[in-house]
Amino acid sequence: MKVLLCHNFYQQQGGEDESFADEGRILEARGQEVLRYTRHNAAIEGLDRWQLARSSLWNRQTYDELREIIARERPDVVHCTNIFPLISPAAYDAADEARIPVVQALRNYRLLCPNALFFREGRVCEDCLGKTIPWPGVAHSCYQHSRLVTAGTVAMLTMHRARRVWDRKVDLYFAPSEFTRQKYVEGGLPAERIAVKPNCVDPDPGAGEGKGGYVVFVGRLSREKGVETLLAAWEKLSGNAELRIVGDGPLADDVLQACTRDRRIRWLGRQPMSEVLRIVGDAACLVMPSLWYETFGRTIVEAFSRGTPVVVSGLGAMAELVEDGRTGYHARPGDAADLAAKMERILSSPVERARMRQAAREEYLRKYTAGPNYDRLMEIYHRARTLRQTRSA
Repeated sequence: MKVLLCHNFYQQQGGEDESFADEGRILEARGQEVLRYTRHNAAIEGLDRWQLARSSLWNRQTYDELREIIARERPDVVHCTNIFPLISPAAYDAADEARIPVVQALRNYRLLCPNALFFREGRVCEDCLGKTIPWPGVAHSCYQHSRLVTAGTVAMLTMHRARRVWDRKVDLYFAPSEFTRQKYVEGGLPAERIAVKPNCVDPDPGAGEGKGGYVVFVGRLSREKGVETLLAAWEKLSGNAELRIVGDGPLADDVLQACTRDRRIRWLGRQPMSEVLRIVGDAACLVMPSLWYETFGRTIVEAFSRGTPVVVSGLGAMAELVEDGRTGYHARPGDAADLAAKMERILSSPVERARMRQAAREEYLRKYTAGPNYDRLMEIYHRARTLRQTRSA
């Protein structure tokens, strides 16, 4: 099968970028031919707000380039990861005109929420969910803190909803978790055309030993990731256990100040994936205290691959991935005291850690290796092709 993968890279690399790379590599390793069409958000710096809004609405450059690629290569399926803002729904039109089936991954909430997070002012926000015109996003300047840029996003969502692009131009969607799938059903996408395919970690890094005795956080240093809750929770923990923080972002200064106040906190900045997996494998547990829903929580599965239990907010896909009391613990979202108590339970009990490590590793081997992921992806492609043939008949 020949697959055209389309992806708009983020300015700071994240889970969607890694999933795009993983899926292409997994397909190629099993003999499939993979083409890639990418844009990068670094190009946004050269655009004013009006140009950015117009590009996100419908990008002529994307349309022309993809039409040429599709005419030349004739892929069997077009698989889009992230199309916002520079690829835009123009990708769907290019594929639809050539009668090529389109698969769209749902790894954020962009089609339902202008800022893609369901998060505003430090809390979950669903004000735009189910609205034909998601106007609250404009009122609150939810994207890039700009009403104009947000209005461009809202215009894109509204125009393409009116054109029934999401129904007519995309043959099949897949979400990385059942929670995310249900949110999209609530938002109006047809349930029968949303599959579930989790992310994976490939190659298998092997079980870690967990002998470091520290807690690790890996992710963007931002408010929705619960960094402030984590720092407040660490102040409540006694003992000499260390907190290692991997990542960068807008709350980097807060983390640096916390390191100055508390020598038990180490900020390691961004690290290559090989080093992240090493650090996670030696940790007593990984903590993900996010305040937004998360569509999946890739870092959770990376921890499981190393046999490391995870403490998460009992919210969204995180609560779905981590079985409370078996592969980690659920803490109340935004509750620093409860988060501290859950981390303390793992730190203070070697027997509990050993039991959870085994369960976490078993969860990875059962659900999140490359083999099952590839099989599920091919099922999705074949189903999309069948749907396209039926719709074209």
